Amino acid sequence: MTEIITKEISGSDLKQVVSKLIPDSIAKDIEKYCSYIYPLTDVYIRKVKVVKKPKYDLGRLMDMHGETGSSAPVAAVSGEAGQVVERPDGYEPPILSSV
Repeated sequence: MTEIITKEISGSDLKQVVSKLIPDSIAKDIEKYCSYIYPLTDVYIRKVKVVKKPKYDLGRLMDMHGETGSSAPVAAVSGEAGQVVERPDGYEPPILSSV
């Protein structure tokens, strides 16, 4: 079983591996391969562990998520961030008796 998983995953990037895991195509291959030895039913891949840290490519990461940059600086530049309120020194908001 581990040979089938290693063969399927070794030549793929993370996005392709996820697209193979979602419809359980790897689990179906395991079920077919092991059916000659013993008939298996309900074969599922339950957990996936990343053993090796993937390469960090910022441009490719942004393409996958569909973002071109951070949204926080854009709001501050456009004036949608709000206005600064001036308050006297020692100001404390009044305490409400009920809410």
